[in-house]
Amino acid sequence: MNPVRYIILGVLASLATDAAPIQFQSPERQVALVELYTSEGCSSCPPAESWLSGLKEKPGLWSEFVPVAFHVDYWNYLGWRDKWSSKQYSDRQHDYAGLWGSENIYTPEFVLNGQEWRSWFGLRGAPGLSGTKAGILKVASEDTNHWQVTFIPTKAGTAAFEVNAALWGSGLGSDVKSGENAGRHLQHDFAVLKLIHQPLTGKDDEFQGIFTMAAGRNSPEGRLALAVWATRNGSLQPVQAVGGWLVTSEKTK
Repeated sequence: MNPVRYIILGVLASLATDAAPIQFQSPERQVALVELYTSEGCSSCPPAESWLSGLKEKPGLWSEFVPVAFHVDYWNYLGWRDKWSSKQYSDRQHDYAGLWGSENIYTPEFVLNGQEWRSWFGLRGAPGLSGTKAGILKVASEDTNHWQVTFIPTKAGTAAFEVNAALWGSGLGSDVKSGENAGRHLQHDFAVLKLIHQPLTGKDDEFQGIFTMAAGRNSPEGRLALAVWATRNGSLQPVQAVGGWLVTSEKTK
């Protein structure tokens, strides 16, 4: 056999190994979605991020709670641009404020299952499963880029649902040169890098869809994960959530 063919076959075998199927599945009871709105330009945010980072060590990660950290962009004017920030995440926080009838947004702000959450401070544990039977949410992929999602709600009805998916990085670092945190080295976990949402198609009390969430070659150093949650159409409040780590190479383990 031509040596070049051996090389090509070896590469294809390696790719096939790296692209092992992966699936995340929630329990029937509602998994808590924990959102943090934060910024590298906010001096009050590092303690909140430190608390959120501690969730990595909690046994309920993924099975009882799914954390996401949205870096907002409205602190960037102070002289330091948060490279993880996005107007999309600031708009999401504004949408929550409008839903609650609040005129103000702030950082750090936690949102638990779609509701403003102030009791995180001093909490040694982590949010757990609620008593609500929400349904089973499953996502699966052959290559960690293209995903199939299925949501089977506990109670059948006329509601339509959407899927929300966030690719996030953990173990990210940043040396802040100016602004309120000037001179500090900040560590970030659960920092959202990409966020999408799109409708699911219902059939026989089951909702399905597909989405693409490619990590891309320019993904930062650190460990990647996928967080997915289902909402009713037009709603921010999560119905069910699921997620898990994406091991893309030895350096991310």
